[in-house]
Amino acid sequence: MSTLRTVFFGTAGLACPSLSALAQSSGFELAAVVTQPDKPKGRNLTLQPSPVRILATQKGLPVLQPERARSETFFQELAPLRPDLIVVVAYGQILPGQILDLPRFGCLNVHASLLRRS
Repeated sequence: MSTLRTVFFGTAGLACPSLSALAQSSGFELAAVVTQPDKPKGRNLTLQPSPVRILATQKGLPVLQPERARSETFFQELAPLRPDLIVVVAYGQILPGQILDLPRFGCLNVHASLLRRS
């Protein structure tokens, strides 16, 4: 079985378990992790990385932090990675069609919501 070259999009702490699972699986090669840019927080407005960036850095994964996922500059950076799959979990931006069409096996959006019990 070959590995799927994967790009992970996520920002919130909710995305960290999914990123960890992909990083630990032999079925996936994480080509990059895309997360929101660091945001100023606290009284001193110190730039703070997202939980996903912290985890990706701990795991030694390459991190991309575009201001806008829709920018052509970002697409030019992403396209050469040639992902087989893109996984999106709590990223925080709507991805444009050119990114959705990039991976050969498409994009998987994991969304946490409570569903009614039948």
